Amino acid sequence: MSKTLLIKNATVVVTMNDARDEIKHGAVFIRDNVIEQVGLSADLPENADEIIDASGHVVLPGLINTHHHMYQSLTRAIPAAQNGELFNWLTNLYPIWAGLTPEMIRVSTLTAMAELILSGCTTSSDHLYIYPNQTRLDDSIEAAQQIGMRFHGARGAMSVGQSKGGLPPDRVVEDEHAILRDTQRLIETYHDDRRHAMQRIVVAPCSPFSVSRDLMREAANMARAYKVSLHTHLAENLNDIAYSREKFNMTPAQYAEDCGWVGHDVWHAHCVQLDDHGIDLFARTGTGIAHCPCSNMRLASGIAPIRKMLDAGVAIGLGVDGCASNDAGHMLGEVRQAMLLQRVGFGPDAMTARQALEIATLGGAKVLNRDDIGALKPGMSADLVMFRMDQIGFAGALHDPVAALVFCTPANVAYSIINGRVIVREGQCTTIELGMLVERHNALSLTLAETAR
Repeated sequence: MSKTLLIKNATVVVTMNDARDEIKHGAVFIRDNVIEQVGLSADLPENADEIIDASGHVVLPGLINTHHHMYQSLTRAIPAAQNGELFNWLTNLYPIWAGLTPEMIRVSTLTAMAELILSGCTTSSDHLYIYPNQTRLDDSIEAAQQIGMRFHGARGAMSVGQSKGGLPPDRVVEDEHAILRDTQRLIETYHDDRRHAMQRIVVAPCSPFSVSRDLMREAANMARAYKVSLHTHLAENLNDIAYSREKFNMTPAQYAEDCGWVGHDVWHAHCVQLDDHGIDLFARTGTGIAHCPCSNMRLASGIAPIRKMLDAGVAIGLGVDGCASNDAGHMLGEVRQAMLLQRVGFGPDAMTARQALEIATLGGAKVLNRDDIGALKPGMSADLVMFRMDQIGFAGALHDPVAALVFCTPANVAYSIINGRVIVREGQCTTIELGMLVERHNALSLTLAETAR
């Protein structure tokens, strides 16, 4: 028997539909896990199994996070990695991460997802690329199922250790045949290619400086055989460029193309230092990018030319990146930072508030190769978030409440609905006990740091 949910009387419903309609006094009618109607409250059904009065709220499509390393929430602001650029930062953290356990993966994933959901995110990818002590991507998948988040689990991998010219220590890399076997297992066990799927698997060797060319190519072949997406890091900073030129005699974009890592089923994280050839290549092939502004600033990687990429036709999504290179996982805060950083780099008109929100919704859906999320319109997955506008941070900004969400202090949601299910109600998570989770997470964080000493 179907269940209906009506959200009505919204100050404004931001649809992100083809016309980018913003409906004052708007409403959304949901049946089971799919949006059935969007329009004026006066024009939609008056009755439903559950009715949420959205008076004084802005309603948005759920935000989409296209790049994260959720386990890193255990090592936020850790003294060994507070400073330094990417390679130095990683070198200091690999020995700590070598102590990760299955419980640490599950608890850190729950913690990162709770933070994301409270900040407006309803769909997230997670790139887990280190697997010590019998940890598995299954640990992350179980966490996503428990909290109720729409999840793209990326089976990352590192196979080239320091003895072979890679960056990670040999003790945290894996055998390439074992990587491919486990990736196949995960796809066959968990991947759901249907519309409105809550769980998908992504093939995701970590980076050109931690896996071989053979693994990159074999991973691409496997992904195409199973029709799943591909994800990795690319062109993150100048050292990344130098490594690619020295090791492969190619730019990162040339190397990606050589390995078969371009196309609508591929998205790369960062691309801060992507050159003009790379931008043109990605635009022509439909290759996506996960833009991570806070992390790029934290590690001094540079300012990605997102405005230039968008104008060229590159698909751009937004990512908070790992909690140890951002130290936050606030999706709406990342939207704000994306707008501000483009203005710092390329002028005051480089990005508007609504363009930043579009990257975080429609852009993220395109990067993840989905046509069922990112907008509020009939036939789309029932993923939406609601922000109360009577908070102190929005005082004086109600001339344009949609822009206020981006310009003003990043707020947490009042409601989050994922797949038609209320996951946050009046600012509180309904699927987990947050206090107990944070307490356990902090204990595990201290244990992990102490183990590495």
